[in-house]
Amino acid sequence: MEGFGFSLAGLFVGFAVGATGVGGGSLMTPILILFYGVAPSLAVGTDLLYASISKTFGVALYRQKNSVDWRIVGWQALGSVPAALLTLLWLRHIGNTAHLDQLIKLTLSVAIIATATFTLFQGTINSWLRGAQAATGHKSELPQHLQRALTIAAGILIGSVVTISSVGAGAIGMTLLLLLYPNHAPARLVGSDLAHAVLITAIAGLGHAHMGTVNYSLLGWLLVGALPGIWLGARVGFRLDGLLLKRAVAALLLVVGSTTLTKALGPSAGHAVGEVARDVVASPAQAAGRVEAAK
Repeated sequence: MEGFGFSLAGLFVGFAVGATGVGGGSLMTPILILFYGVAPSLAVGTDLLYASISKTFGVALYRQKNSVDWRIVGWQALGSVPAALLTLLWLRHIGNTAHLDQLIKLTLSVAIIATATFTLFQGTINSWLRGAQAATGHKSELPQHLQRALTIAAGILIGSVVTISSVGAGAIGMTLLLLLYPNHAPARLVGSDLAHAVLITAIAGLGHAHMGTVNYSLLGWLLVGALPGIWLGARVGFRLDGLLLKRAVAALLLVVGSTTLTKALGPSAGHAVGEVARDVVASPAQAAGRVEAAK
């Protein structure tokens, strides 16, 4: 019966993703933590592999339509892959402790709120870019060397945040690409962002699996609901107001993000953040010893 509940969560999130393109990890991870009581590290690791598998179908569709710019994906990966690997090493150094769970909740809540904000203002950003191009009389982009450097920097940010929280490869990555590549067709940027998301969530997810923070049974139940949910959402999304749907999902994300942040900033949050900082230079065994002593 519990597995059926996870499939319902997958169906709900899959429908949101299929209808709006937004929601993935931003909804799934906090739902698993807040409503199902799954440990934060386990929720993130499982959701990363879930996201990689479910988004692969979207990449296949965009690839068939030649709507993936592999050069952009490559420049992003040049920053995100090393960042993800280094972050995984750091997480392994900290160890699977209460302090890691606290760090995940804080990063997750901030990433969700940022995703919701970018989703709400994506239309405004697009309008601003079109207005700026109309004012200058041409479509201007940054110099190529600076554009590539900033794309790599964006990859570093996304790789780090996604590895810790499973959130950030979607709306945040897409908004950064819109700012960096205003001359590119939006559909091509969506395909590129999706392809990069599959790559980075797969790498981060496999890293979490190596750390033992993936529940494969949970992953299976989520996919049972998510795959038909994505298909159904995509079909329904074409018949509904896309902007209204995105705003509704963004509003839900703000509520979820705020709730997660409130829970993360409990009475012991300040102490936990300090412990996380000390764990950077401490061994996992020492970190675990402090947790046992606290009990």
